[in-house]
Amino acid sequence: MSYRKRTAALATAAALAGSAVVWMAAPAAMAEVVNVNYACKTPIGDKSAVSPIDIKGVRSGSGYKITMSWQKGVSSSPVELGAGSMKPSATIRLGGADSGTLEVSGPANQAAIPENTPIKINDLSGTYTPKKTGKVTFTAGVLTIKALGTTTTCTPTNNAGPSLTLDVTASGGGSSTSGGSTSGGATSDGGSGGGLPQTGPEDSAIALGTLGGTVLLAGAAGALWLTRRGRTARVPR
Repeated sequence: MSYRKRTAALATAAALAGSAVVWMAAPAAMAEVVNVNYACKTPIGDKSAVSPIDIKGVRSGSGYKITMSWQKGVSSSPVELGAGSMKPSATIRLGGADSGTLEVSGPANQAAIPENTPIKINDLSGTYTPKKTGKVTFTAGVLTIKALGTTTTCTPTNNAGPSLTLDVTASGGGSSTSGGSTSGGATSDGGSGGGLPQTGPEDSAIALGTLGGTVLLAGAAGALWLTRRGRTARVPR
């Protein structure tokens, strides 16, 4: 192989290696819509419902904005619920590197809900601040619906798996250990809305990008050395 072809091959390999390092080692996030079976205690008796639950996490400052969404209505009311009369809230169970619960909340219903109609829950959100570094899971917990002076609680009964797994870094550099954490510094957020799954801490992505660039520069330097060596070998004595 000529020196020119060898140089081109080495430069291409270095570029591909740098890209591969960033792609393979990028922090992962996994989101999955999970069917949750709810057993609801209502003012008029026990009811049950199944709803797919989606949980998303978006980086926000030193923490994450966690948003919980219901894709189907749960429970129902024997009377119409006027606009603004139904207020939902819920808990999300933390697992993996952290433990405890995260409280999420959202706005009251904007439109009236007809009688005997499954109640559509608005998106609920809260802020999660990691206290441990590692993979943290987020699983649907208890849903609470307050309406017309009454309270309905819906508890998952099917041991549904987590709807979201995030690879997080504690702001204080804490390591992943068993036990200890209660709520992960969680606070509720009255806003609604969703977001794309977070792909992991930005600092890690920047560090990996730098590593990929270093590999690329090293490959280019090696190619330059081989080129100069080839030219030296052809200088007449």
